[in-house]
Amino acid sequence: AIEGISDGLSSFAKLAAGHYTDRLKRRKPLAVFGYAFTTLATASFAFATHAYHLLAGRAAAWLGRGVRSPARKALLAADTPPEAYGRAFGFERLMDTLGAIVGPLTALWLLQVTGHSYRKVFLWTLLPGLIAVACFWLLVREKPSEVRQKKSFLHGLRILPRPFHRLLMGVGVFGAGDFSHTLLILYATRMLSPAHGMARAASLAVILYTLHNVFYAGSAYASGWLSDHVPHRKVVLASGYMLAGVTAILLMTGTHSLWLLALIFVLAGLYIGTEEALEDSLAAEMVPHEQHGMAFGTLAAVNAVGDFVSSLLVGALWSAFNVEVAFAASAVLLISGAILITRLR
Repeated sequence: AIEGISDGLSSFAKLAAGHYTDRLKRRKPLAVFGYAFTTLATASFAFATHAYHLLAGRAAAWLGRGVRSPARKALLAADTPPEAYGRAFGFERLMDTLGAIVGPLTALWLLQVTGHSYRKVFLWTLLPGLIAVACFWLLVREKPSEVRQKKSFLHGLRILPRPFHRLLMGVGVFGAGDFSHTLLILYATRMLSPAHGMARAASLAVILYTLHNVFYAGSAYASGWLSDHVPHRKVVLASGYMLAGVTAILLMTGTHSLWLLALIFVLAGLYIGTEEALEDSLAAEMVPHEQHGMAFGTLAAVNAVGDFVSSLLVGALWSAFNVEVAFAASAVLLISGAILITRLR
């Protein structure tokens, strides 16, 4: 519920920020604000004593992510030639995910040296977060754009190209089955705890998630590079979506094998890297530069709504029935999304 509500709030922020950023002469200040807000909200976890404190902090952090995302992607697209969109967005995902690899490993190390003080670990997140804010503010250069005619939000949505609307349909169906990958940590912990005990199972789950992020980072750039060298980017994206369906089918087994769980985490990392790099690349290719903020905001919002629906759907079905039912529903939606992407013109 915490993940789903945070993603849902983020979706509204991405829509609003995407619309707003296309009207700005400079997009960078909006992105910097989003990074700073996320940093402070994440550090607030150090003072949480109840679940609703975590909900408030997580929702605030994801609100900051929602604000910064369209502006950052529009800045990247503005400095990239169309034939290199795949590599540019793949490299952006690669660098972002390297942080997600270092983060869990650093957290495990900090837990050891701080005597398992979660409060100190979350306070330490201020350091890299504020460095990131400073780097973005001081190092990123932006060419000012002309202040464009102010259009209403609904008009901005309507004038997006029709092929992009079809892309959003495929992304939405896929997203309804693409549950938050933090759920994989819970899944692995539950499956490994009978053999290893809850504490060791949780540590193994974090290590598996780090493995997931390694393949996530590699596949983001590799799939982006591949999409720049094939006739149609949609083929690479549809392949990633199909791989997601295979992952969900393997999750239906409810396996207790550490090796099969490792394979599941690897496949999940491969498809999520492909998904994120290729969705952004296709969006940048289909939509004119002056509408990039709205396009990225809308795409991110559809994904966030999908995360909200899928996380609640899979979690509810798992709680009410079992893992087979939960991930069977996910697999149907994931594969349906892949079919819709193959039909894109």
